[in-house]
Amino acid sequence: MNAVVFEHVPVAELPEKWRAQLDKAGNALVTVRIEEESQDQVPKDFADDPLFGMWRDREDMADVAGYMRKLRASRFNDDGAQREG
Repeated sequence: MNAVVFEHVPVAELPEKWRAQLDKAGNALVTVRIEEESQDQVPKDFADDPLFGMWRDREDMADVAGYMRKLRASRFNDDGAQREG
């Protein structure tokens, strides 16, 4: 597979949509790699996956943040540090 690589490109020179995805200042340098993707590399639409939404009716997961907090509570202290042992 052939690729085109542009090194040391100032973020300010990237297209606006690309700049919006980077958390870098306009004077930062990046490397841009452009190559053709094979069909199996292209992500499919999640909504087409039969497993998408399989837990949407779970009432205990209605508050996702609360559910995850409760799930993680046994592994982490209140300050976010991982519990020993």
